[in-house]
Amino acid sequence: MAEKAILYDAARCTACRGCQAACKQWNESDEGEGEKTTNFGSYENPRDLSPKTWLKMEFREVERNGKVSWLFSRRACMHCTDAGCVKVCPTKAVFHHELGFVAYNKDLCSGCGYCIEACPFNVPRLTGNRISGIGKMDKCTFCTTPNLDRVDNGQEPACVKTCPPHALAYGDRDKLVAEGRKRVATLQANGNSNAYLFGDKELDGLHVLYVLAEAPATYGLPINPKVPAASVVWQNVMQPLGWVLGGLTIVGLGLNFMVAREARLTKGLPGKKEE
Repeated sequence: MAEKAILYDAARCTACRGCQAACKQWNESDEGEGEKTTNFGSYENPRDLSPKTWLKMEFREVERNGKVSWLFSRRACMHCTDAGCVKVCPTKAVFHHELGFVAYNKDLCSGCGYCIEACPFNVPRLTGNRISGIGKMDKCTFCTTPNLDRVDNGQEPACVKTCPPHALAYGDRDKLVAEGRKRVATLQANGNSNAYLFGDKELDGLHVLYVLAEAPATYGLPINPKVPAASVVWQNVMQPLGWVLGGLTIVGLGLNFMVAREARLTKGLPGKKEE
C-alpha cells in the first residue's frame, strides 16, 4: 500500500488560517471553554501549539532587496519516518500508521512526556504534568482520531480539504515528492535560488513535505533535524535497565524474606521457649 503524505506549498499559502480553524473544528478541539487568545503584537494567534491547537500558521518578515515581505509556514506534526516519539513511547500510544504517518491512540497515553523530549520539531504538547500521572499528550493525528477518522474513510485531512489557494495537497507520498521537486525547480528558475523541498530526505522522509521559497532556517525549521540521542538511550537502555534492577531488587527481598522465615521456623517462633 502506497504511503500517504501532505504537501504544503509555502509559496502559494496566504496564511488565511482556514486550515487551523478546520483542524480544530473537525477534531473537536474547540469544544468546552476553548483556548483564550490575546493580541500580543502579531498576526499570529494563538502564540504556540497547545493540547487544543495541533496546527498553527506562523508569520515571518524578511527583507529582500530593501523591501519587507512575508513568509508563511505551517507548524504541526511532521509525521517522520524516523520518528523519535514512536521510538520512545513506552505504551505504544504513538505508532506508525500503515500509510506511513504517525498516528496516536490517546487512550494508551500514560502522560510520561518522553515524546516531547524526543521530537526535533518541538510539536507534542502535554496536559497536566508528568508527576501527577494523569496528563495526556496531544498532536496532529493526520485526521485518524477514532470516531473522527477521515483518511481511513477515503477522505483527505480536514486542513487539506479547506485550503482556499490549494497550498495543501494530499496523496501518495512518492507522487507528492515528485510534484514538490518540480515546484522547487520552478521557484529556482524564477530567481529563488534557495528554494528547497523540506521533508524529502529529512529523518528518512517526512509525511508532511514543504515547498519553501527560501532556505529552511528562514522559516524556523531545523537544519538536518535528528532525534535526540539522549532520549533514545534513556528509553531503550536506561529505563529497561532500571526495570531489570528493580525486578532483581524485589526478587532479592523476596528471597531474603523466605530465608529469614525458614530460619525462624527451624529454631522456633520468636518468644516461644524450647522444651
